[in-house]
Amino acid sequence: MLGSGAVPLPGFLYFGTFCPKVPTRGGATTATTYIRPYKQAAGLSAVQTMEERFAYGLNLQKLGAVSSHLCDPATAAAEFLLVKSEYQAATARPVERGALFFQIRQAFPPGEVTAEEANKLGFETAMRWTKGKYQFFVCTHTDKGHIHNHIYFNSTAFDCSRKFHNFLGSSFALRRLSDRVCLEHDLSVIQNPKQHSKGRFLHYGQWIGDKPPSAQQRVRLAVIAALEKKPADFAAFLRLMEESGFAVKRGRGGVVSFLAPGQDKYTRLRASTLGAGFDPEDIRAVIAGERPLPELPKDAPPPIRQVGLIIDIQKRMAEGKGPAYERWAKVYNLKQMAAALQFLQENNLTDYDALAAKTTAAVDRAHALAGELQTTEAALSKVSGLMGAVVDYAKARPVFDGYKAARYSKKYLAEHEAELATYRAARAAMNELLGGEKLPKMDALKKQRRELADKKKALYAEYRQAQRDMREAVAVKANIDHLLGLTDGRTDKEQTR
Repeated sequence: MLGSGAVPLPGFLYFGTFCPKVPTRGGATTATTYIRPYKQAAGLSAVQTMEERFAYGLNLQKLGAVSSHLCDPATAAAEFLLVKSEYQAATARPVERGALFFQIRQAFPPGEVTAEEANKLGFETAMRWTKGKYQFFVCTHTDKGHIHNHIYFNSTAFDCSRKFHNFLGSSFALRRLSDRVCLEHDLSVIQNPKQHSKGRFLHYGQWIGDKPPSAQQRVRLAVIAALEKKPADFAAFLRLMEESGFAVKRGRGGVVSFLAPGQDKYTRLRASTLGAGFDPEDIRAVIAGERPLPELPKDAPPPIRQVGLIIDIQKRMAEGKGPAYERWAKVYNLKQMAAALQFLQENNLTDYDALAAKTTAAVDRAHALAGELQTTEAALSKVSGLMGAVVDYAKARPVFDGYKAARYSKKYLAEHEAELATYRAARAAMNELLGGEKLPKMDALKKQRRELADKKKALYAEYRQAQRDMREAVAVKANIDHLLGLTDGRTDKEQTR
């Protein structure tokens, strides 16, 4: 088994050559990354599927360097399958179910890294992506004009405890991680790169890390493009869709569906599928000039990123920390500054005052939401308590009426002491909660409680996001203050290992 880190192959030189242009912004080329799952191929077994794909990555005519974790690249297919077999024995879930493995492709601009350096970057990216819990190996190819990595990792954890799930937005999260690694190693990155390839498959250097547009998104874009040509009627609109390469299917009740080029299933023209403004009636209204063009749905929010406070290494060393801690702290600080730089780039914060203003706004928003959440929780607690008291009062009221009819008999009191205590407690709670106001009807209380519960749920989600934004902004500003020496004698909070 090969050890961790890049391992040179006998007889191979590490080199970098020129390649076609990669996406640029302001003249800077960048590393690009994306992830792809692989299932069992038709007509092949699981191990044959893996061997076929791995053979491409391990092709000696392409390979410049290779490294691995928890497996030997030469026997990775068998080792992956062994772990999967143990997982199947423990869970009774078949090996063939779901993805067998995942491949990460990571490309670099020409001349920025050597094959060995690219392999080390790929290994670090894979280790941080899998947290060291999955087998993987990294193949660095030098056959193209640009150096690029093929990272293969098992979909089953090495301890057979779980499988990796390709979550929504995983390609975006992976690209951010790759950008973070590149920043930490003083390499270029890009924000919102544009695709230049006109084909279905993008060149390595043009791949931006996200999946190509979905069939639904392609339909939306084509619909807007057709409407921008101002068709005379709905039939003319459908002809424009056909001219742009979409198959049109008409169903009962005026149902219209489109088949995007290269897709297998039709996409229905309706708001529940494509979003608001994409119903046939909405399209007819746009053609008639009665409403504007529909808007594309907004992108999903970016994955959560954590930024920690940098460490005062000199202070820690004075407290008795050793050389090993100093080495770790330097790497940790470098990562936090890279995260801070990424935050500034993504938020277009070009000066310190803008950063300070954003931080203040994030803090104020979190505090305001916290106050609103407390008010809503108090109102919800009051309504719930009042409803409970009303129910108890209604249940115990007949007992109290019987007690009253018995002329407050001690015998009756002894027989129904618990119910009468509940009645008195419920009545006292109602008087306290109402504060002299008239008791609302139960239906009104139920409606109010539902509204408050929905509001609390929405506020909690908004507050959690505001908290994350606040902590991130405060940490970034604190790190920038530390870097610029703007602490003003204040004691900074420190992140300890």
